[in-house]
Amino acid sequence: MLAKLTAKNQLTLPKSITKEVGDTEYFEVKVESGQIILTPVRIQRTDAVRAKLAALDLNEQDVADAIAWVRQS
Repeated sequence: MLAKLTAKNQLTLPKSITKEVGDTEYFEVKVESGQIILTPVRIQRTDAVRAKLAALDLNEQDVADAIAWVRQS
């Protein structure tokens, strides 16, 4: 499958490829042995982090205490 690099250095991925990787906005990009490798990256939004902290019943003070504890080590 071919993809063309534009004059603005942009690359459009074929729709069949993007369907396979799912709902992804960001990709880690690296070069290995002359090949460009794109790896889908899921960025956790702030809301997702807050929801996780709430699910764990952690509050701001718990986080501050944990950071202080780590910094003492």
